[in-house]
Amino acid sequence: MSSTQENQQDAPATPVLTAKQAKRANASSIGMFIATAVTLALVLFVVLLNPTHTADTYTRDVDVATIATEAEDAAGYTPVAADLPEGWTSNYARWTGSASDGVAFWEVGYLTPEREFIQVTQTNASNPTWLSQRVDRAEPSGQRVIDGVTWELLDSTSGDAFLTTEQDGFTLILNGTADLAQFDLLGSAVLDELK
Repeated sequence: MSSTQENQQDAPATPVLTAKQAKRANASSIGMFIATAVTLALVLFVVLLNPTHTADTYTRDVDVATIATEAEDAAGYTPVAADLPEGWTSNYARWTGSASDGVAFWEVGYLTPEREFIQVTQTNASNPTWLSQRVDRAEPSGQRVIDGVTWELLDSTSGDAFLTTEQDGFTLILNGTADLAQFDLLGSAVLDELK
């Protein structure tokens, strides 16, 4: 046997596909392409149906006075619902009556016209441990007088400012990221509600 014949016998045979076999082989890749295109079209359709998210998307303005009235029976007192100027909004108001620490409290989150946040917390059952936890172990840094009432000013490592005071049997806490002038305005409105 010649060496050419030996090489031909050792060489693997090249498969020859018929036209039908070639069509079937290409059908799976074409099907995969079509399925991918349909899936992407459906995903794009769902994404386009969703509204865009802007700052206004997350703006809520709850009716604090109504929620305070609803919480009055559970609280045993009328929770504060500060009357604030135009531009202030509230994104939540809630009564927490079954806290694990045993202290029930009212809290409201406000946004200033500059979109800074201040939270009001009110309770008639405060204790030193609860107060320390609520102010995030912030350190006293001074005092601030609002409408003749002295508030303790505390600064935290998180960047939030805290104002706390005892007034008419209530512990009041204001905390947030707003300018202290906005704290004064909110504190004044809260004190007016207690009168």
